[in-house]
Amino acid sequence: FHRDASGRLAFAGNFPTGGNGAGTGADPLASQGALTLSEDARLLFAVNAGSNSVSVFAAPDSRLILLGTVPSGGTRPVSVTVKHDLVYVLNAGGTPNISGFRIDDGNNRLRPLNGSTRDLPGGTAAAPAQVSFSPDGSALVVTEKGTNSLDTFTLEDGRPGPGVSFPASATTPFGFSFGHDGVLIVSDAGSGAGTAAVESFTLDEDGNLSLVTAPLGDGQTAACWLVVPRNGRYAYTTNAGSATISLYAVAEDGSLTLRDATAASTGTGTTPTDMALSGDSRFLYARDGGKNTVIGFRLEA
Repeated sequence: FHRDASGRLAFAGNFPTGGNGAGTGADPLASQGALTLSEDARLLFAVNAGSNSVSVFAAPDSRLILLGTVPSGGTRPVSVTVKHDLVYVLNAGGTPNISGFRIDDGNNRLRPLNGSTRDLPGGTAAAPAQVSFSPDGSALVVTEKGTNSLDTFTLEDGRPGPGVSFPASATTPFGFSFGHDGVLIVSDAGSGAGTAAVESFTLDEDGNLSLVTAPLGDGQTAACWLVVPRNGRYAYTTNAGSATISLYAVAEDGSLTLRDATAASTGTGTTPTDMALSGDSRFLYARDGGKNTVIGFRLEA
């Protein structure tokens, strides 16, 4: 899509990934981060859950040029993350795992990284939702919906050690993002109507998580996706079951305060799911899996 100065979108084109999707409904992958831009916004990575592969595109202007598609290192990839020349994919099928790749300097294609594949601690029950690098690139974090836990993998020369599992304090940890000073902010989908929550943790250099804010409910349903703007002072979560977006404030120590349970409503019949912020954090966009649209908002002061 083209985005104008006011944040409005206009269709620009669609581009085959060289692979297949999987599932039907508003949120077939039940994940955050199925599409990920490189830090310089020059490359776009996409998982192909139906063909167990990941694709890389060059992203000049508003076009996408497919550079290559490679096996994901597992079954049913649902999330992908990138840091410098490292890419990691989260595979949710079979025995869920993470698997790593290097970006080739010459042609930007992906090369499998030997010794990078690690099974998740939760095994076949994990039902993972997201993988992401920590801000300094020293660790990977994974959410496991099925076991209500968070996994960390510390990296050495780009390769992960065994995963270490930490219990979440709420039900169904799903999406997450990092605030200032590396605070980890996690959305918890909950176990039913009105049970959605958000919690926060610190992550130390050894990959250990420590709880800062216990699950703080917003009274909404299915808080599954979470983003943090550039200043790190706020967190937004989409509530797919109640068609709303909630706003939390993030203090310097990483503690959370619920600022507005319904900072935005996406409308009757909508199912707001994965979100993204513009590079300057002026605009927020949510994918509506209920009506197959993209919903845009301007962030106010």
